[in-house]
Amino acid sequence: MTANPPVLKNYIGGKWVAARADQTLDVRNPATTEILAKVPLSKATDMDDAVRAAREAFPEWRKTPPIERARYFFRLKNLLEERFEDLSRTLTTEHGKTLPESRGSVKRGIECVEVATGIPSLMMGKVLEDVARGIDCEAIRRPLGVFACIAPFNFPFMVPLWFLPFAVACGNTFVVKPSEQAPMSQQDLFALLDEAGFPPGVVNLVNGAKDAAQRILEHPDIEGVSFVGSSPVAEHVYAECGKYGKRVQALGGAKNFIIIMPDANLERSVDNIAESVYGCAGERCLAGTVLVPVGDMYEPFRDKFVERARALKMGNGLDSGVELGPVISEAHKKRVLEYIETGIKEGAELLLDGRNPSVKEKGYFVGPTVFDKVKPDMVIAQEEIFGPVACLLPVKTLDDALDLIHSHDLANATSIYTTSGESARRLRYEAEPSMMGVNIGVAAPMSFFSFGGAKGSFLGDLKAHGWESIDFFTDRKVVISRWF
Repeated sequence: MTANPPVLKNYIGGKWVAARADQTLDVRNPATTEILAKVPLSKATDMDDAVRAAREAFPEWRKTPPIERARYFFRLKNLLEERFEDLSRTLTTEHGKTLPESRGSVKRGIECVEVATGIPSLMMGKVLEDVARGIDCEAIRRPLGVFACIAPFNFPFMVPLWFLPFAVACGNTFVVKPSEQAPMSQQDLFALLDEAGFPPGVVNLVNGAKDAAQRILEHPDIEGVSFVGSSPVAEHVYAECGKYGKRVQALGGAKNFIIIMPDANLERSVDNIAESVYGCAGERCLAGTVLVPVGDMYEPFRDKFVERARALKMGNGLDSGVELGPVISEAHKKRVLEYIETGIKEGAELLLDGRNPSVKEKGYFVGPTVFDKVKPDMVIAQEEIFGPVACLLPVKTLDDALDLIHSHDLANATSIYTTSGESARRLRYEAEPSMMGVNIGVAAPMSFFSFGGAKGSFLGDLKAHGWESIDFFTDRKVVISRWF
């Protein structure tokens, strides 16, 4: 345990302030179980303070020219790059993912900031002269007020940056509620936002859990909410925002299918597929969790995949060469192990058992796990496990693989490994998931494209980052004018 672990503070109105909290939770390093800090469970009044500060800052921030707003993000980008390695190490320490994975996550967050610096162009409206004789029409994008983000534990640094830079660059003010399981990288981010000189109240941070999140959903002065998490919670967020008349983008869970065609380049594909399944310990919504080898590819793929999974090096993500770190908590480890037990009871064949991995650390480790002979109606094939568990579900044809995708309630991402343009096009054309990889196992869009799934994986109309975020964080005012 860290001697006298610090109690994290909120950042409200340009100042670090203590929360009005009666309770705190321990923030632990999942690789070692060491207590790193204590996170306060802020009360509704703490959230009210943050929203009030954001609301009061909005009129002046809205008047700030977009080019001037962009300059704050140029400063922030430089600071983030200067602190890149420290940010990455904090992320690994609080979450458990490997240092290379953390570096990739921090880099993706910085890219969102970089794209937001282009807001003078991204926010431009449209004008047409002479829509009728002597009459002109213009469409103007305008900010709306206070927006908020409810962030997940699995990408605690990156996900708030899917939203905050775009919302604030558009002229809105913002409140972040980080995950109570991994809040420390947001402390570092807000220290840099403060150093970049954002005016008081433009960006705010409130630590907490369910009560703080609920206050965001019902607060009358919050115009819109961005959420990332499980599908059941996404449904609650979507319903509550509808009830209170807010804009909402609620990104939910996933059960992503990876199709391996008979013509796939197996030698070049297995490592990439294994990284999709086991990267970040499987705790990501783009993890390829159901592996669908087609036809004669089944046995060759199965054998090579199990061989690669068995060779993964487990341990503390800060150690060199580690490929698979721990899951986030003891409770989450228990949940993943229960899914493994369920798969065994359902009759799936356990080819690789990760329940008792050999690791020198005493953290929350689950080893790489592979199930074979999985059937589509099994729990392990239907529900999001969010851990390092792969399900092999062989089929005879691409049509069979497409039927699996069509029948599932979630549709976040899918991938196909093939050398056939025809097969790839069929998947692109027919499959519902909104993010698709061709010979790429993690179909993660760059920050200038939009991120979000379909069906039960996404609730809302406009998705995260990219051009859709500019629409989400602005209203369009249409002005029709005639001058005599």
